[in-house]
Amino acid sequence: MKTPSLLLHICCAPDATIAHLKLKGEFETTGYFGNSNIQPGQEYLKRLDATKRLAQKQNLRVVYGHYNPQRWLDEMKGLENLPEGGARCRKCIYLNLLETAEKAREMNIESFTTSLSTSPHKDVQWLERAGKACEEKTGVRYIHRIFRKDNGFLASVKLSQKYGLYRQKYCGCLHSIRNGAEKERLK
Repeated sequence: MKTPSLLLHICCAPDATIAHLKLKGEFETTGYFGNSNIQPGQEYLKRLDATKRLAQKQNLRVVYGHYNPQRWLDEMKGLENLPEGGARCRKCIYLNLLETAEKAREMNIESFTTSLSTSPHKDVQWLERAGKACEEKTGVRYIHRIFRKDNGFLASVKLSQKYGLYRQKYCGCLHSIRNGAEKERLK
């Protein structure tokens, strides 16, 4: 019996550590790193390098998308000043999942999911709704998994340290840098 194929949206290498391991054996997993939301460019390169390092450490095949931060900024027009976790973040997540689903369809991969559910800061109910909306739009099955369950987040932190992976201090976009700096100032 053939193992089903799955494209794993990699938001960042640390979150993908445990996601990949939890999918292993059940799926023939390929990673997908697109993430045009990540800014500035130097930050994107750090996260890209960490993803390549993870791919090597876990023997994970990864496909890399076209980095186009201007397109992402254009999509977020009017949403720049909204708080973290609001409509801007939901749209960003949806766009990243849609890009992953479209890539899966292009590659004839049967299903997709995201490593975002490793983070305790992400709304897993929203991830499921966004994933299902992308499934309806593309015809590629969304597999909803919550990778932070059973100490998944802690395991991802430990694996990231073991592998020497870069661990970012903010979600990814310029707006989350601002919100991250504001949070640090309030501590």
